[in-house]
Amino acid sequence: MDQNKKTILQNFSPVKVLIPVLLGLAATAWLFIKDDRVSELKGITDANIWWLLAALLVLVIRDAGYMYRIRSLTDKFLTWRNSIDVIMLWEFASAITPSVVGGTTIATIILNKEGIPLGKSLAYVMFTAVLDNMFFIVAAPLALLLTQGQVFPTFNLDPSDVAKLQSAFYISYSLIAIYTFAMIYALFINPRAFKWLLLKVTSWRLLRKWRVNAFQHGNEIVWASQQLKGNDFNYWARAIISTIFVWCARYFLLNCLIAAFTDVTFAEHLLIISRNLIFWIVMLIAITPGGAGIVEMAFPSFFGLFLGAYSGIVVVLYRLITYYPYLVLGSVFLPRWIAKVFGKQTQEV
Repeated sequence: MDQNKKTILQNFSPVKVLIPVLLGLAATAWLFIKDDRVSELKGITDANIWWLLAALLVLVIRDAGYMYRIRSLTDKFLTWRNSIDVIMLWEFASAITPSVVGGTTIATIILNKEGIPLGKSLAYVMFTAVLDNMFFIVAAPLALLLTQGQVFPTFNLDPSDVAKLQSAFYISYSLIAIYTFAMIYALFINPRAFKWLLLKVTSWRLLRKWRVNAFQHGNEIVWASQQLKGNDFNYWARAIISTIFVWCARYFLLNCLIAAFTDVTFAEHLLIISRNLIFWIVMLIAITPGGAGIVEMAFPSFFGLFLGAYSGIVVVLYRLITYYPYLVLGSVFLPRWIAKVFGKQTQEV
């Protein structure tokens, strides 16, 4: 069996899809059962249908933004139809892998099987990771500054829990910053020096078993760096603007859901977006696939202040709209995509 095909099938196995579903459902059920809040589900009838439709529209716009970005990064090598396949499978991979891992390896294979050379596939995936992380790095301090400390939730939390949450944020932010600036140096400044550093570090006795992996990763960095050279200003501008657009859309979707159940002022909209940013950064170190279970548990603390009794309903809707559809869509797109890129023989395996 083709190694790429084997990797795809292993990572997209039914068990890996089932785990996040069960974790998410269990956490959601616990939120309602622990305080006997099952009756609150009836509150869905109080929702403003126009804000709910707006949330769905924002979701479609966001995914269209992702498709535009990957098509733009590939200099329109990908058609819009192929871009849909890539984004749906990329989101699927992200949904069934821990947030700290993400779907980057699978994304590289997906782009490669769409006909993009491996070096360019690596470059595009690494570059999108840098773009996304740079958005967090720049936007988080702005959120802290504009909200004057209100960005960290205190709703139903002990002071010690708030301190732990702040520590989790600063740890996650620091790790993202270190990783991102290292990648920027490796991709755009001196990839060979970065490769040398990897080999030097893994020459130590305790790290020697990772030396082969370090050598391979170093070669990938050098390879990817070469592919990104020579692009003009418009290329970089489109990449940066589309990244800002998709993440703003991702965050505003939650604003739409909250506004569907309660009146939200302009200042509160800004605070919700700021908290959502902090929420995402903390969730990036989640160890469960797609943050399943952890997102559901942490959500009321971050956004319960705005929702009150509707907090449980909104977290259910939020995950139903932003998470579970990609598990379903991925399962639909995957067999067709495998048949397309690996041939009919794969479909029979």
